[in-house]
Amino acid sequence: MSSTTVSQEISNGGEVRTDLPSVSLSPALPPVKLGNLTVQTPVVLSPMAGVTNWPFRVLCEGYGPDGLYVAEMITARALVARNPKALRLCRFDPSEKIRSLQLYGVNPSIVEQAARIVVDGHMADHVDLNFGCPVPKVTRRGGGSALPWKTDLFTQVIRRTVAVCEPAGISVTAKIRVGIDHDHESFLEAGHIAQEEGAAAVTLHARTTAEYYGGHSDWERIAQLKQELSVPVFGNGDIWSAEDAQRMVAQTGCDGVAVGRGCQGRPWLFADIKNAFAGSSERVNPDLGHVCGVILKHVNLLVDFYDGDERMAVHDMRKHVAWYLKGFPVGGEVRRRFMESETISDFENVMADLDHSAKLPQEVLSKPRGRVRYAKKVHLPYGWLESRTTTSEQREALFGDDPMDASY
Repeated sequence: MSSTTVSQEISNGGEVRTDLPSVSLSPALPPVKLGNLTVQTPVVLSPMAGVTNWPFRVLCEGYGPDGLYVAEMITARALVARNPKALRLCRFDPSEKIRSLQLYGVNPSIVEQAARIVVDGHMADHVDLNFGCPVPKVTRRGGGSALPWKTDLFTQVIRRTVAVCEPAGISVTAKIRVGIDHDHESFLEAGHIAQEEGAAAVTLHARTTAEYYGGHSDWERIAQLKQELSVPVFGNGDIWSAEDAQRMVAQTGCDGVAVGRGCQGRPWLFADIKNAFAGSSERVNPDLGHVCGVILKHVNLLVDFYDGDERMAVHDMRKHVAWYLKGFPVGGEVRRRFMESETISDFENVMADLDHSAKLPQEVLSKPRGRVRYAKKVHLPYGWLESRTTTSEQREALFGDDPMDASY
């Protein structure tokens, strides 16, 4: 299936809701410049592991053609080692307007090497650096949201990446969290360092590492960072609807929003946000028949992503199906049949028995999807919080025997 065809079909699909009151919380939001790039609709698809590969990005971009859609996190060490999965994640569909990669690493030298591979291979137009991941297997190595606490590493990762990418016209941005916990906040200092080292924008997920994905993100922190920086600031956290995006902009003054879990099973959220930022009250509220069509488009694109392996595509699609169906009146037996499907034909057989006219109840349209997860404990390298810079012993432990995992 042609991704261009998918985009054309999607952009015209679904029922448009015009029954919502006009929200005047924010005026039409102007485009955002990121170095040489211009993002016409300032909304970003946040990288999500196992989710934001090119098939899902193509679906999202079909609804909101002028946003920024970032590939899922690529481990710098794996890219340097030419790991096959890392290289697969670096693929872009020809229809994607801006090729946006996110790199993760702790060792500035390894991240620099990965950036060089991206530049020399003409692999991307934009590189985002991940300093926001709270997952224990990342933070226990000092990576993700743990890294900004060590200002020397944080500075070097950004400085070296910018030095490689900027001459090639590739914009570099950084995504951060508020801090490790509320006793160890780092977002203001990290924002200034990112700006001073040449980052074109900063995205703040307004939670700490300890808060993981639980509770409510503290949008006031986004407002604080916006007041401090001159580069664009994108706000991230609890964007479940276009109205949430408008409220965030109105409350914080941020230049745009980044959407993660809110678009799982709802790629049309980008159409809603595009309309909202353009001053329109039009919203997409697809019936179950349209959603089934999107599921089939999605799984067919995944077959291409997996080089023709239909079984792998269907297995990958199972989690997406759970998100697509959330809130619709389908029972446990239907969900079980989807989860046991092995082929696209199996999917089609299940869909044939559904009520394609079913609509999502109004009360669930803007509700969170997926699990709300709290971290029980923040996992960090030994002695990590004792100083804002790394000791020679810590650097040796992190880099001396190159412990960075080159696998996935």
